[in-house]
Amino acid sequence: MKGRNPTADESRHMTAVNKIGCIACLNMGIETPPEYTSTHHVEGKTKPGAHFKVLPLCPAHHIQYSREGIHFNKYEWQIKHGTEAELLQQVEDILHG
Repeated sequence: MKGRNPTADESRHMTAVNKIGCIACLNMGIETPPEYTSTHHVEGKTKPGAHFKVLPLCPAHHIQYSREGIHFNKYEWQIKHGTEAELLQQVEDILHG
């Protein structure tokens, strides 16, 4: 995927976000180890600040090949798990209390 490399601050943020574990699993009462979590960029990887707008997702909730993945059907995924904006706010609340 095209995009710019994250700054040091963005890299630290993404690392902290991924330590939460999958946000979709968390909201279903399931803990996902951080090592199984990948970064979902809400607004792509090219815009300024794009690496700050990320969600931690497990493979099942991220990839397009999984029926549960956000890239499979974003509209239905957001109905089930919440909008990306809502989840970004939840991530910020977890990180910054």
